[in-house]
Amino acid sequence: MCHFIKRFFGRNKDILKIEETDLMKKFLIVGLGNIGEKYANTRHNIGFKILDFLTEKEDLKFETQKLGDIATYKFKGRTFILLKPSTYMNLSGKAVQYWLTKEKIPLENLLVITDDLNLPFGSIRLKTKGSDGGHNGLKDIQDKLQTTKYNRFRFGISDTFSKGRQIDYVLGEWDDEESKGLPERLEKSIELIRSFGTAGVNNTMNTFNGK
Repeated sequence: MCHFIKRFFGRNKDILKIEETDLMKKFLIVGLGNIGEKYANTRHNIGFKILDFLTEKEDLKFETQKLGDIATYKFKGRTFILLKPSTYMNLSGKAVQYWLTKEKIPLENLLVITDDLNLPFGSIRLKTKGSDGGHNGLKDIQDKLQTTKYNRFRFGISDTFSKGRQIDYVLGEWDDEESKGLPERLEKSIELIRSFGTAGVNNTMNTFNGK
């Protein structure tokens, strides 16, 4: 009887270890943006644009589900849950919290993609923590998760706007020069996402930050 109990609980421990390992191979990649055609090609929607580029390249489809559009991307034994929140930028945290919980994804496997005025156009920077920097999407995520310690992928949109025109600039569409440079920057962004899941956040920062 004792032998049976030991075998039973030993097997359960093995199952739990396997489940934990599987969870660590699952990632939530959140692209921030605003829903609606009028926002589709704006600088503020770079998070959506990067995930759209990835799904088109891999012939995947987004499906509208609770609080956002979802696609699943599998790469080298990893599962990437791609999320475009449908809550509008200022309420992004609700969708992030819901899908982290639903998919049982650990916080360290969350990556949030956002635009950044403080970086030159096309520059990419991965950080494991930080302030919201006045970004309403990040502010809501921080509020819902109750932490500033989550991974964010910042895509530079530069700050070449005149005084008082920040909102118009952020919600404006890419100019001709930016549009020419975007495809290569989108490819680099996809490489970063893959690396985040396969090589880990520290290796990815060393490889991609400032590139």
